Amino acid sequence: MLDSLPGMRLVGLSRWFETAPMPPSGQPPYVNGVAALLVEAGTIDPAELLAGLMGIEAACGRQRTTPNAARTLDLDIIGIGDVVRDAPDPILPHPRAHLRAFVLAPLADVAPAWVHPLLGQTAAALLAALPPQDIRTL
Repeated sequence: MLDSLPGMRLVGLSRWFETAPMPPSGQPPYVNGVAALLVEAGTIDPAELLAGLMGIEAACGRQRTTPNAARTLDLDIIGIGDVVRDAPDPILPHPRAHLRAFVLAPLADVAPAWVHPLLGQTAAALLAALPPQDIRTL
């Protein structure tokens, strides 16, 4: 479905990683991964990409109820190259990506050369700086 987004092409997919929900909630473990998409020509409007991702979520049964509720699918934009955007949504890079092993481990897996445009560090370096977290490769 990601490969069908207008102007985008799926070029990579990380391994799957299992983690506990954040924040802790008593829900079952989550399965996390990162997909690398390539803009086929020109640039992509982040808001249009977000709308496309939300359409995929809805097609897969996601219902938006309360914040942090269990969900069938949650697609986020971690970053778009070196784009920095404070508003409107989506904020880029994702404002909490650098704090989450469940984002950084699969990101380092699929895009090892990606550098956080505000922090100037790779996903692997940001991951190594985090305290140990319960994450395992599936």
